[in-house]
Amino acid sequence: MRRKEDFEERYRRRLRRRRRQLRRRAKAVAVLPSLFTLGNLIAGFAAIHFAAKPLSVAFKIGDHEWSSLTVAGVLIFLGMFFDAVDGYVARLTRTTSDIGGQLDSLADIVTFGVAPAYMTLQLVSKFYLATEGAYIISPTRDDLFARVIWAIAAIYVACTALRLARFNVETGSNLLADHLMFRGLPSPGAAGCVSSLILLHQHYVPVTDFPWAARVTGLGMAFILLLCALGMVSRLPYAHVVNMYMRGHRNFGYVVRLAIILAFAAFLPTLALAISFTAYALSAPTRLLMRAWTRPGRTAAPAPARQPG
Repeated sequence: MRRKEDFEERYRRRLRRRRRQLRRRAKAVAVLPSLFTLGNLIAGFAAIHFAAKPLSVAFKIGDHEWSSLTVAGVLIFLGMFFDAVDGYVARLTRTTSDIGGQLDSLADIVTFGVAPAYMTLQLVSKFYLATEGAYIISPTRDDLFARVIWAIAAIYVACTALRLARFNVETGSNLLADHLMFRGLPSPGAAGCVSSLILLHQHYVPVTDFPWAARVTGLGMAFILLLCALGMVSRLPYAHVVNMYMRGHRNFGYVVRLAIILAFAAFLPTLALAISFTAYALSAPTRLLMRAWTRPGRTAAPAPARQPG
């Protein structure tokens, strides 16, 4: 009986010690990187807020009028900027932590998962249901196409969560060598592809001049959303653009080519974003197809040597 009481007392002491350690660890949260991560989360929430507004609502930004989906797309790219900066700030200030990584994944699910999926639902609803945000495609409609589109959006959100969870498990450390390649399309790349194409649709496919083109490309965004979802859960290798192509020393010609690309992006930002993110999303499948196409076939068996005589 005495041994049992001693064992229970030691167990309670270890449990209290463990709880104190966890409380101390949870309190040690890096302030500056966490603020950028929360900025990413708030940008994603704001993108959903503006995407829920009718597409006919115009927002005056300087000398231009932006639709609700345009504002939502810009907010997703703002969240992408915060997502890139928080990790850099954490490594620069040496304040990386497990809680920061978990918080980053939670913010990414909202900004790069829920927001692009909701934007696509809103865009497809516009051209399929002929509504202005009052009614959006849902699984409760007695319509097979509407249910399929809603299921695609739900699959995209689920694939984003799976992609982020796999990244947290498979990434060994914060070393540069562990951040040169991704297995599967990164969630910011998938969200950038979807959002940039929606921005391109809003700017270059006016409904009044080309109604058929606006309808076809608007409904086609659901197919692109599905492809991006499958790309995130695939094992295709994707390069980390910043770590592989913008770090270290490069020759003069490389810098000139990069400057030309940036100048083009400054004059036509919407088109440049759509081309860049679409090319990135297609880069891994294209490399795989090119490798299979150029793989040498079986070599013919060598002819038997002649026997003398």
